[in-house]
Amino acid sequence: METRQTGYTWTAADKELLAELERDELALPAHAPRALLSVRLSVLTDTTTSPLRQELDLRLLARERGYRVVGVARDLNVSATRVPPWRRPQLGPWLRDRAPDFDVLLFWKMDRLVRRAADLTTMISWCLRFGKNLVSQHDPIDLSTEAGKELAALVGSIAEIEAANTGTRVASLWSYTRNQTDWLVGKPPYGYAVAQDPAGRIFLTVDEKARRVLHWCRARILRGASARRLVGVLVRAGACGPSLTPATLLRRLRNPALMGYRVEEEKNGGVRRSRLILGRDGNPVRVAEAIFTEEQFQQLQSALDQRSKAQPTRRPDGATLFLGVLVCADCGTNMRVHRSRSNTGRHYEYLRCYACPSGGLGAPDPHAVYARVTAEVLSALGDEPVRVRQYAETRWAHVPTGQSFRQYWTEAGPKTMAADLRRAGITCKVTRTKVRRVRAPRTDIELVVPDDARQRLLITTDEFTDRP
Repeated sequence: METRQTGYTWTAADKELLAELERDELALPAHAPRALLSVRLSVLTDTTTSPLRQELDLRLLARERGYRVVGVARDLNVSATRVPPWRRPQLGPWLRDRAPDFDVLLFWKMDRLVRRAADLTTMISWCLRFGKNLVSQHDPIDLSTEAGKELAALVGSIAEIEAANTGTRVASLWSYTRNQTDWLVGKPPYGYAVAQDPAGRIFLTVDEKARRVLHWCRARILRGASARRLVGVLVRAGACGPSLTPATLLRRLRNPALMGYRVEEEKNGGVRRSRLILGRDGNPVRVAEAIFTEEQFQQLQSALDQRSKAQPTRRPDGATLFLGVLVCADCGTNMRVHRSRSNTGRHYEYLRCYACPSGGLGAPDPHAVYARVTAEVLSALGDEPVRVRQYAETRWAHVPTGQSFRQYWTEAGPKTMAADLRRAGITCKVTRTKVRRVRAPRTDIELVVPDDARQRLLITTDEFTDRP
């Protein structure tokens, strides 16, 4: 017996059959359809034979239909429920980048390819667009036959109806539960737990351990303690998990649900807060016993407001614009924006390297650095023509758009430029040099463009980008 690079074991008889099948392929005409075999299994053990059986059965099916096998995508220990075909380690690259290399996708059984109707619908749509065929050995799926196409259309319609009905049911359920005093769905807020009475009614009950923690935190906050210090004490005492952060603790302490009311989350500029839900009578909907009275809760909020640092609003797209492009010249790690505040209340931003001791010298004025990076990139690559990868029958075509990258990036903005630079492997080394008698260091940048960067700047469209 011999173990090949497939992840399962081939016997002498298996290898003999494989050699026979490969010899038969040599007799196929040059224009024979090219088949990609998809082999998948959720759990692979030492005694597993299913993947090998799948592959040999599919090779026999390929010989029966006159297909030439051009590849085998072996995804072992991969769940079809959690991982759709286009995201699997071996099948995914074939679907996204190697579509011109095969004509038909063979799989052993429907559940070996997908376990969700929506995923099957996506695969059928992709095959019809790219001129590929889906063939299952044990199911009546074959897009080259009229019956197979009708079945595909039926499956697609059912999936769309299911998706629409599911969305409607979920929206209706949440709309209904908003005004109910019972706890019907959702994760309870910190301080509460879900319980059930003898009649089967689900309701919220106070978690006594969490109540003590919250009242202890409130008392310390009123005495002037910081959230960071409270977190340290709670973690050391084992009153919470080691992953608790000051931001999480503050979010818990600011949650109006601590007064026993139903709330919903809202985001404002990247800041997460909970707000009260009002019932049909215009009053908050009570769903549980209060941990804090309204007076206690308002006292706590006033104390937290007085201690807040009034940080600038967090940007939803992140603090560092060219993250992954700007790297430290000393250690090669990413540069990130660090914000600080002086005693006078003035805010400062620096580009820091968190791998160097003490973060290294900070590069002041990140936006000035961004402007210099943009100028360097446009000088080096701005006149390059923009090309888009498009599928043309059985091959990828690199089609010029008539734009230069200077025009493209000017219209699309710096965020798109940064993403393109990361894809092309282009980096910008940042050097900070201490200047005598000057507080801020001198900042120098060096653009590093790999030899194949212009080829990697080719814009590709992922057909599965918007899929779940």
